Amino acid sequence: MRILHIIATLDERAGGPSNSVRRLLATYPSIGAYGEALTLDAPTAPFLQHPDIKKLTIHPLGPALGNGRVARYAFTPRLLPWLRTNLPHYDGVVLHGLWQYPGIALRIATINKKKPYAVFSHGMLDPWFRHAYPLKHLKKSTYWFLTESHLLRRARFVLFTSQAESRLARQSFPLSRWTPRIVPYGATAPTTDPAALISTFLTAHPTLANPDGTPKPFLLFLGRLHPKKGCDLLLEAFAQVFPQSETTSAHLHLVFAGPDPDSLTHQLRTRAETLGLTSRVHFTGMLEGPQKWGALHAAKVFALPSHQENFGIAVAESLACATPVLISDKVNIHEEILTARAGLTAPDTLPGTIDLLTRWHSLTPPVRLQMSINARTCFLTRYDMRANAQSILEIFTELSNP
Repeated sequence: MRILHIIATLDERAGGPSNSVRRLLATYPSIGAYGEALTLDAPTAPFLQHPDIKKLTIHPLGPALGNGRVARYAFTPRLLPWLRTNLPHYDGVVLHGLWQYPGIALRIATINKKKPYAVFSHGMLDPWFRHAYPLKHLKKSTYWFLTESHLLRRARFVLFTSQAESRLARQSFPLSRWTPRIVPYGATAPTTDPAALISTFLTAHPTLANPDGTPKPFLLFLGRLHPKKGCDLLLEAFAQVFPQSETTSAHLHLVFAGPDPDSLTHQLRTRAETLGLTSRVHFTGMLEGPQKWGALHAAKVFALPSHQENFGIAVAESLACATPVLISDKVNIHEEILTARAGLTAPDTLPGTIDLLTRWHSLTPPVRLQMSINARTCFLTRYDMRANAQSILEIFTELSNP
């Protein structure tokens, strides 16, 4: 079985979908399948030169504007001819994301052909965007009626990571007719010794290390610093629940780790200074590889008070490291987290985030230990990437054997 994944970019800085496709391609051989990726990345992009990436089969068509970056809306005249020539070589196609030219090209390339394709919406149909960005939603509505609704209606399946995401997607636009399919989603757990990973992270960020080489206790936010992620809520709640003046929490730190496409770091850093938390709030920038896994292993807890999150790859990565999660009820897998007792949830408001940190702070050591055990178990049973790859393989196997 040979599966093609179409995505604008595989740059890890682009967020969860790019990371997931990387892991899917690496996972397929273990289940007897073969996956390739078609992207609009420049063939010379530095991240494509990484040894782990070079092991994968990737077809980077290059940026349309020749500036080394994927153009807005991911348009390139090279895409449609490539699809028309190469689609016969694949058993199925998975398109990742909406609102970009690859969707139009795929729909045109599959007209009057029997090539099955599925679309992974990756939360892009969540009604939160309609309320948060009404002008953008108006523009998307035109695009929806012209092409996107047809793309999804003709797809064999539209893939969602949870029942909540599937249910919410119907609320964004009229004429939302498609065949939904819930598939497991997740991450690949690291195999390196946790102590070695933690050491790598602390070597790069020595301000988070104690004199004896152990990590200082810290809460971790890992992901893009974006307004929808609730970074401001987390900082304000941290200041109230763990103020500098309280000796019981004087050594607890807060770490923001991730790329900053919206330049929020300066705003958050300035607010931390105003709150008197300069020495306890840290900004590491984007973490990759061993540093990222080291941070997840070293953290006492992972926090994501997001206003909208269809899944949250970093949530699954935290669970893989036996690190409990504190998430808002706008993260669509919050019900599964509660059922597994792998973390706590609350509304995506300042009072909700304060309550989240307060409840976690009040847990006894035995309860925290059990929550860590539950986190790892939750990952193995729900969010291991092998299950995701297997589900996609089953979709196209099913379609090829009616």
